[in-house]
Amino acid sequence: MLLRTFVIALCILGAAVFASAQNTASLTADEKPTYDETLAKRLGGNDNGMKNYVLVILKTGPKDASIKGTVRDEIFKGHMANISRLGDEGKLALAGPFGDNDRTYRGLYIFNVSTVAEALKLAETDPAIKAGIFIIEATPWFGSAALMGVGETHKRITKTTP
Repeated sequence: MLLRTFVIALCILGAAVFASAQNTASLTADEKPTYDETLAKRLGGNDNGMKNYVLVILKTGPKDASIKGTVRDEIFKGHMANISRLGDEGKLALAGPFGDNDRTYRGLYIFNVSTVAEALKLAETDPAIKAGIFIIEATPWFGSAALMGVGETHKRITKTTP
């Protein structure tokens, strides 16, 4: 199932790249984006603008149903604060919940690290994982270094902070 999610994510990324290419196809040479080596290096990308990450799927854990009320509220408050902290530290490129699904998938993290061991260590700082509300699966992922710009963009388009 993780492989299916990974393939879906790659298809979405591929569609976005294709759409971008279609949008720039009709531009003149002066209007087309040019390779920005400084930006690519700042975001950790190779010459093709790609880099290593680790994709983590958060799944419903064994204690999810038993943790309720203010205890659960405090755990999720810590969960959101942890996401913000990891993003601010440059360790988390992307995070977010899944919608309703027929699997136990609850959310995802894309960690800005190159090994699963590093990602697992970071994931264990999440109070919801520590509490058993979530369990995780992790796999290496190779994607656009542009993901490292999502956090800053998100801060500029949201009125509230977690």
